[in-house]
Parts: sequence; structure tokens; C-alpha cells
Amino acid sequence: MSSKLAFTKMHGLGNDFVVIDAIRQHIELSEAQVRYLADRHFGVGCDQLLIVEAAQTPGVDFRYRIFNADGGEVEQCGNGARCFARFVFDQGLTDKREIRVETKKGVITPRLEADGSVTVDMGVPVLNPADVPFVSESDAYVQPLDVAGNTIAITAVSMGNPHAVQVVADVDTAPVAEQGPLIEHHPRFPARVNAGFLQIVDEHRVRLRVFERGAGETLACGTGACAAVVAGILRELVVSPVTVETRGGELTIAWNGVGTPVMMTGPAVSVFSADITLP
Repeated sequence: MSSKLAFTKMHGLGNDFVVIDAIRQHIELSEAQVRYLADRHFGVGCDQLLIVEAAQTPGVDFRYRIFNADGGEVEQCGNGARCFARFVFDQGLTDKREIRVETKKGVITPRLEADGSVTVDMGVPVLNPADVPFVSESDAYVQPLDVAGNTIAITAVSMGNPHAVQVVADVDTAPVAEQGPLIEHHPRFPARVNAGFLQIVDEHRVRLRVFERGAGETLACGTGACAAVVAGILRELVVSPVTVETRGGELTIAWNGVGTPVMMTGPAVSVFSADITLP
């Protein structure tokens, strides 16, 4: 049976989302329906689908679920977190400018700034390989990874979702399309991984491209930017705060070192709201 679904199209630096209010409407989406909504030819088109739900845990304001364009549910999305905060405020679901949001990997705290940008406490990065998860007998911050017969140096970081960050000379010529899928599905990352390609401009500015797990290369990746800055600081290549230049725009990432949370600031934009009839 077909059903009508209200949604809002949003983006954070071109990383685009279909955002669905599951508090004021009942929804039960199959993986096929998620893929349909994400399809840029037959559906709405997005990198990820974001679902706003009522909190299930005392002390938090909302629950936040994220589905990649391939229909699979994932743990975290940084650009999506900013859009989530903008959405619930603009839709009148809260009058708070700072909220606590439950995700599959813990609670995050987005805050609407006076200039319209959103700052998100993305939590403490996970560096222990087994918890990323990354198969390794070493806990070194820089590790070799064999990719199609070539050995690259990566830093494995989880920002609630796993990232493998490598430093490249120039992101414009980096082999993102070739290496991205191979890194994403590398057997040493049992939950798959987001592949980051990081170029150092100076100690406070970097350029970044990310091949996202389940979505391919996106114009921006918030958790990828956080992971890249963490990797850069651990490797003593950059100093906090760091401006991260993506193909969709810029994010500001601040991190005070191991055991402290990563703070991410950037825009969140609503494009339009509409209804769609699901197959």
C-alpha cells in the first residue's frame, strides 16, 4: 500500500539529506523505500536520510537515526547533526538552542549559534583499533594498509563511525574514486569504513575529500572532517582550531587532544519541504 510522507530537504556544505519528522507522523520505512527516497532520478535524492524521533532515554531531547543512500543504518553523521538541530528548532519541535540528541553511538550536543551556524560536540574520538573497529596488532596512530598492492599510511579513528585518514599531496589529484571503494570494503575494517584524503595547507587549514561508506564521495563529511583533524593533530601536522575546506564549503574543527571531545562548527540549510508518495 502506498503512503504519503512529509519531508524536508536540507544540506550541510552540499552533503544533502532528506529529514523526516517521525514524532508528528508515523513512519515505517523499508530499506527499499530508503533507497527510493535517496535516488536522485526517481526519488528526492540525498546522501543520507535522517529520522527525528522522540527521546527514549531520560535527560535527552531527541533520538536521531541515520540511513545511508544504500538503505543501511549507520551510527553517526556530523553534517546531519547540524541539520537535525536546525530542523527541530525551525519546525517548532523545541525552543532550545542547545539540545541533547541520542544516536546509536551515544549522545551528541548540537547548539545553534547567533550567526545561524551550528556547533556540535561530537564526543571523544575513539583511537583504540579494536573499538574503531580496525584489525591491528599495533595501537600506533599511523599504520600501513595494503590497498591493491600499494601500501598507504592511514590513521584509524572512530567519530561514532569508522574513518581511515591518509595524507595526500593534493586532494584534487588523489585517487579517491579508485581507492575509496577498496578502503571502504577493506577486510581490516570489519564494519567497513569512510576513506578520508587529507591535504595539509598550513597548520590551521586543510583540504579534504571523503569517500563515505554506503554513499560514495560526498561534497562534505562532518565526521570525516573531525576524524581528519584528529589524525592531523596526532601526526603533529596541524594545530587546533583547523579550518577544513571541502568541496561543499568550510567547517571549523577544534580538538584539545586525546580524551577530549571534538567541536565542529558549520552551516545547516533547509532547501524545501514537501510530501512524497512512497511505493
